[in-house]
Amino acid sequence: MSRQSKPSTKPSTKRQSKTASSTHKPRNAPPSGKPGVKPARQKSVPSSKQPQAMASQPRNEKKSPERDMNIPEVGERINRYLAQCGICSRREADRLIEAGKVTLNGTIITTPGVRIMPKDKVCVEGELITLDESHTYILYYKPRGLMCSRSDAKGRPLIYDQMDVAANVQSVGRLDMDSEGLLILTNDGKLAQVLTHPSSKIPRQYRVRIAGILSLENMEKLRHGGIDMGDGDLSEPWEFRVDAETRGHCWITVTIHQGRWREIRRTLDACGHPVRRLIRTSFGPIKLDEGMPSGARRPLNSAELRKLQALIQ
Repeated sequence: MSRQSKPSTKPSTKRQSKTASSTHKPRNAPPSGKPGVKPARQKSVPSSKQPQAMASQPRNEKKSPERDMNIPEVGERINRYLAQCGICSRREADRLIEAGKVTLNGTIITTPGVRIMPKDKVCVEGELITLDESHTYILYYKPRGLMCSRSDAKGRPLIYDQMDVAANVQSVGRLDMDSEGLLILTNDGKLAQVLTHPSSKIPRQYRVRIAGILSLENMEKLRHGGIDMGDGDLSEPWEFRVDAETRGHCWITVTIHQGRWREIRRTLDACGHPVRRLIRTSFGPIKLDEGMPSGARRPLNSAELRKLQALIQ
């Protein structure tokens, strides 16, 4: 009787091994931590494809904090400081700085935007500059034919040629070359800002001589506003009255509340009534003196100053 051999279990062991191997994680999966299983090889990223921030920034370097835009800059701009000291205008201060004639704490500066603190020492051409905090207030009857600017490229005459005042004393608003009358000059920047800002709506009154006689239709247009002054600008509603009418012209009194460029002349031109003469008689609470001659000036008195200060408070 032949011996029967026991069935071998090796083939089944191979099948089980295949089955077990089919359950392994993909090659790119993270290592399982089991012994005998090799971790998946990670693909190396070329150095050229590394993020720029990681490549350029050292490991231990700290980023500088971004500037908080809500924190206001401290100190005074040096060109504004020179103007407040009465040395010159801001534009002239810029030229002095660019020419290297201004020093800050012994160092020459060339940037008008440099800010200074109260303890800093500023010199112009070697002379120490100090701030005079006193204010000047002048009432001036501007004559016709003078410009209100500090300089003029065409060489036309200026109001500052007629008076000796510090460079920081400026006119509050302007009158064009052909206009005359009340002009306030001061170095009080806060007051000047209040008087000229459109939101303040400070009244300005003028006596105006125009060509022709105003019709009722034009009177209504002037009172309601909206007249095209050119370049898409529309006039504001006016307060006005007719004072006198003579052959060929009339005198009117006009009150406006903004200092727009040549508003009265442009508006009346659009209505067919060119301006022949324009005199400003008041600016806010300040009035031109009765009988004051053209070109005359005087300091504002205490009562007038109190009225102006009341506008700031």
